[in-house]
Amino acid sequence: MDNLEKILSDIKGADENSKAKAKERLDNLAKPLGSLGHLESIAIKISGITGKLDNPMKNRHLIIMSSDNGIVEEGVSCCPQNITLIQTINMLRGITGVGVLAKHAGAKLKVVDIGINADVEYPGLYNKKIRKGTWNISKGPAMTREEAIKSIMIGIEMVEESVREGAEVLGTGEMGIGNTSTSSAVLIAFTGADADMVVGKGAGLTEEAYENKKRVIKQALEINNPDKNDPIDVLAKVGGFDIGGMAGCFIGAAYYRIPILIDGLISAAAALLAYRLNPLVVDYMFPTHCSAEPGYKRIMEELKLQPMLNLDMRLGEGSGCAVAYDILDAANDVITKMATFEEATIVNDFLVDIR
Repeated sequence: MDNLEKILSDIKGADENSKAKAKERLDNLAKPLGSLGHLESIAIKISGITGKLDNPMKNRHLIIMSSDNGIVEEGVSCCPQNITLIQTINMLRGITGVGVLAKHAGAKLKVVDIGINADVEYPGLYNKKIRKGTWNISKGPAMTREEAIKSIMIGIEMVEESVREGAEVLGTGEMGIGNTSTSSAVLIAFTGADADMVVGKGAGLTEEAYENKKRVIKQALEINNPDKNDPIDVLAKVGGFDIGGMAGCFIGAAYYRIPILIDGLISAAAALLAYRLNPLVVDYMFPTHCSAEPGYKRIMEELKLQPMLNLDMRLGEGSGCAVAYDILDAANDVITKMATFEEATIVNDFLVDIR
């Protein structure tokens, strides 16, 4: 774990001086103080990451982690496991929700096989497979500790590549049947939340299947007894390779000082894992939309973050990130292109003179 420990220890928080300069600029724009709300806080936060006032977000990358989960054996999903493989390929074909929305946003989609339960090769697919899916967490750990660390390092490596390619903002997404169960287990392990309050119906379970899902998650936590003070232990015992990979993306974004977007529940669970490994990573995270999954709001409370949008979305895949890229652009245009009171007064004087 030496490399991961070094990366975590080298992460620095936001540049508070740059944030103060951004706030000063925004407070002097020709508008009521704070009247652009969350757009202003986004602009300030981005400046704290980059150290600059002007931060165009045209080079956009969206990293998708695809992996299967052994817990599907317990009937926690209404979808068959091979949907993970099918939809992963369909992402690359550009015909899934995130495929369409990423194209709309002009974002480069980087799809990673970190643990699909099949032998698969497809043009553009990153082969980073740890193995063919995790073990069934209702019977024992999801993975070994070494595999948990490896999944995180894969995410960091993907961010490193994107930074080399000039990415200015990152998004996170996933594909993995059963991963609302693993995400809920991770959330409960860290927070002690009541399963009845934070476990959702995922892709649309019947009431009977929903009750079974909650029972299975409770059983997994009881059998594995993850140590909430050891985030790697939580990931290894009740998480998934996709969650570890996305956690690595959040850690990598903080290490390389680049903004990164949170999507829905699974992405948020990965963000919580990264936060527990180093709380400073939250300075680089931007939640995109308020997922309809009940556990999402609890994670936002833990991270003390506020989503940009509420579109009643629960698709996952990184779809919320693709929709939200332009909001970051809008925040940047506000701070760089709006006139200050002084500049606006000059314009007004000119208009008076020609009347």
